[in-house]
Amino acid sequence: MTGRVAIYTLGCKVNQYESEALWELLEKEGLERVTSKADACIVNTCAVTAESERKARQTVRKAVRENPGAYILVTGCASQLAADSFSKIHGVHFVNGNRDKKALVGYILSYLEGNPRKEGREVDDLSLRGYEAMDLSTFGRTRAYMKVEDGCENRCAYCIIPAARGPVCSRPPEDCLREARALVSAGYREIVLTGIEISEYGSDLEHTDLTDLLTELDGIENLERIRLSSVDPSYLRPSVIDRLASLGCLAPHFHLSLQSGCDETLKRMRRKYNTQQVKRNLDYMRKKLPDVRFTSDVIVGFPGETEEDFETTCKFLQGLELLHVHVFAYSRRPGTEADHMDGQVEEQIKRERSARLISLCDGIRDAVLGKEEGKVYEVLFESSKDGAACGHTANFIEVRVKTGEDLRGKFRKVKLDRPEKGVMSGKLLEEQPIAECSGLPYGLDGKE
Repeated sequence: MTGRVAIYTLGCKVNQYESEALWELLEKEGLERVTSKADACIVNTCAVTAESERKARQTVRKAVRENPGAYILVTGCASQLAADSFSKIHGVHFVNGNRDKKALVGYILSYLEGNPRKEGREVDDLSLRGYEAMDLSTFGRTRAYMKVEDGCENRCAYCIIPAARGPVCSRPPEDCLREARALVSAGYREIVLTGIEISEYGSDLEHTDLTDLLTELDGIENLERIRLSSVDPSYLRPSVIDRLASLGCLAPHFHLSLQSGCDETLKRMRRKYNTQQVKRNLDYMRKKLPDVRFTSDVIVGFPGETEEDFETTCKFLQGLELLHVHVFAYSRRPGTEADHMDGQVEEQIKRERSARLISLCDGIRDAVLGKEEGKVYEVLFESSKDGAACGHTANFIEVRVKTGEDLRGKFRKVKLDRPEKGVMSGKLLEEQPIAECSGLPYGLDGKE
């Protein structure tokens, strides 16, 4: 079959995974992937903020404009929530939501075979649908992402995603293991588990959870790193940490969806932990995994946040020694509880607090990286360009070395030098056998 297909993807790693999985199905039919002048287009939308939904509509119009006469299909979170508005965009033929995405492939193939287009909209009640199985054999990068879960039931006050993605739907463990083995066979050295709320993996299945899945993945031959995309801080409790510390291939890096360092703010957000629990669990994990590093998301300017609350967050973050913090200002999202809360913070104040917190966290990052000078780590290199190679350690320190060698996809030992704008410079050490699945630093003197 011949035909040209464009896929526009907005939003998170889950959306990226799903778009790539759809493309693999299309590619198997001999279709060509293009960026414009396509015969058919899929727009995979995001709705995490009101601005995300606006950009989704903008991208749909762009797809119509750049692909005159093409068959336009819209899917994803924004279309799940607002199917009517996307159906009314001139040039859009079919709209669905966050289930039956693979059906889009069949509609495109049928159209390219000369049959009438599937038109209209079909947006299901997500509570009535299970996990939609998708597979991915390549991700076009050194590390591969693997979706293991969909949906969220946390009902945080600021978040629309439970309405856009539905309840937790976990991928069967045997399917996860099968795809992971295929990715390793394809040459991937690191797999990142992703989902909408992966901490809840298995809550809809019998006799399994995320820790059980990680334990099974840890036994896959030649898999050198397993990384988690993001976890709820409440997942990292001592009983879980004890099991995680025993795994050989789990990367000692955890991205925490922390959101605030103030207990009063966390209560208003309806998060299910407090700062005392977070600090206690992170301290315990550092004892069990001394080289573990943490990154995080933090929202500033949430409704009701006072200057005192903000300062409390700043003080709390200073004590966590986070490697990186993604700071963003609260954005009102229609359809959420927070949109109607009293105490909405002025935009100017949110911008000012964001700038202050970013500056603070940059200083914390530099202090954390300063402690890494002189250490030797294994680095998985992801890019080589202009006489330099860049990659990450298992605990997610970004490293840059000067070299003319193409190191993409390779593990090499590097002695770290000094930090510059969040990136450690380093020197390649002589090639030596690499301990299987270690991912952890060698001694401070560079010896094993």
